[in-house]
Amino acid sequence: MVIYMSRAYVSSILDAPVSRVWSVLGDFHSLARWVAMIATSEPEGGEGIGSVRRVTLVDGRVVGERLVAYDGPHRSYAYEFDDAQAPFPVGSYRGTVHVLPVTDSERTFVEWYGDFDCEADAVDLLRETFTGIYSEFIADLRKHLSTPS
Repeated sequence: MVIYMSRAYVSSILDAPVSRVWSVLGDFHSLARWVAMIATSEPEGGEGIGSVRRVTLVDGRVVGERLVAYDGPHRSYAYEFDDAQAPFPVGSYRGTVHVLPVTDSERTFVEWYGDFDCEADAVDLLRETFTGIYSEFIADLRKHLSTPS
């Protein structure tokens, strides 16, 4: 068995100021408010580093994600799967969200990526799966930000 490290990466520009984007995306436990595929996102163990968001998908599957790093001033955080049985066939996984201002406009650069290891024959499928999920999340975020508050 060959284990392979890989990264799935998505980035985009959102037509909203970085403070507005981060006010939504930076709330680790609020996914259910703006991600269509998520029915609920419940915090366990507090709100900060080490806390878990227990996410229930609309199809009923439940995924635990533990916050492992949070940098508010630099607008980024990282999380790992919390459960002993990860929802994907990976040995390890670390997702990262990061937003930056586009300095010549009131727009925001957002990147969402995951570093993971898996068997070599699963790399392409997992990279495609994670890239699709991040793209869907960013599209949902874009839609949420375009809706009047």
